[in-house]
Amino acid sequence: MPKRYIPNDAWSRKAAKDGYRARSVYKLMEIDERFRLLKSGQTVLDLAAAPGSWLQYVSKRIGPKGLVIGFDLQPIKPIAGNVVTFQADITDTKAVNTLLQEHVKQQTSQASLTSATSPTFNIILSDIAPSTSGIRDVDQWRSIELNQAVLDIASRWLRTGGSCVLKVFRGADFDAFLREVKADWKDVKIVNPRASRDRSREVYIVMKKPTTIKP
Repeated sequence: MPKRYIPNDAWSRKAAKDGYRARSVYKLMEIDERFRLLKSGQTVLDLAAAPGSWLQYVSKRIGPKGLVIGFDLQPIKPIAGNVVTFQADITDTKAVNTLLQEHVKQQTSQASLTSATSPTFNIILSDIAPSTSGIRDVDQWRSIELNQAVLDIASRWLRTGGSCVLKVFRGADFDAFLREVKADWKDVKIVNPRASRDRSREVYIVMKKPTTIKP
């Protein structure tokens, strides 16, 4: 039987002690340590980034020469000079693309952002989750829908060979979704971070972008 949810658990207390805004940062840390994703000078896109713990960690890992851009429906308090945030719905991929294109055009003097039409990011991260309804199948399907939007953005903005990290709820549609991902992406791995709650059905999918992705 899964353990009862305790809001102030050990991971939450550790996050507060370490200065992070949410316990979810330790999930990204574990994934990063395992796959060695983040490096100095990279450009990173974090989708569903509020309250900003992943942005905090990425900012430190990529350093002052890197750039991380975060999107969320909720406003995100400022973090560091190498972090830019936008308040937007990532399922509105047209709006996300427009904001990114405008930002890239403004940053054309930066060597890492040289073209508004070329894939820009070394890594795309998403810790997105639906507002839960309590109906397991509905919540799981909504998780799949949200991740389809993430993949649409990643197919446009992630560089060839770049890594993408998704959070997905397991359920009736998970296996079909995973088959679709494996058909289009390479080096697909499933991760269950230690910091995930025992009662959670979430898993993380880590993968790399191939030369081409099927339309």
